[in-house]
Amino acid sequence: MLEAESIKLLISFTINTLAVAILLFGMFWPRYKNKEITLAAALFNTFTFGVLSILSNVDFSIAAGFGLFAILALFNLRSEAIDKSSIAYFFGSISIAVITSIGGASLSFVITILTIVLGLVYLVDHPKIFRYTGQINITLDSIPQNILAESELLYKELSQRLNVEVISAKVLSINYVTEVVKIEISYKIS
Repeated sequence: MLEAESIKLLISFTINTLAVAILLFGMFWPRYKNKEITLAAALFNTFTFGVLSILSNVDFSIAAGFGLFAILALFNLRSEAIDKSSIAYFFGSISIAVITSIGGASLSFVITILTIVLGLVYLVDHPKIFRYTGQINITLDSIPQNILAESELLYKELSQRLNVEVISAKVLSINYVTEVVKIEISYKIS
């Protein structure tokens, strides 16, 4: 009986490792080239798989559930801003560990779910889908008049200054003391 559990654990870990390798090294790394996020997500996946494999073999108590939420709360304690795409991939690596480590589903069902999820990630974040748009945060050393009330004027001014067509602009912060405004813009790439 113990040998069968060990074999199932080894198969689950192999599926987990292959899925997270496809996610991080097949999709995330080629597109974003972020070593720290790739390494952190891979390690977090491995540790989460280990913890959940143990917890799935014992009586899963409320305390264990709170422990998992505490692990996920680490996202709020980060000292450096992480972009939304990186957070999504990071969460994806944790989700893969959860899907593959907790028993109850057949291996064929787990493989099917992972194939569907990874396929959708590949399609949604494919470079050809967003190849004609870019995004950047900029800081202006002056605050345009009526910046919040007249978005079309802001788009026009930013388009002229940056020599691109601004699709959207989101004011992140305005500092009237230093006369600085931070804006996140999306623009068309020709």
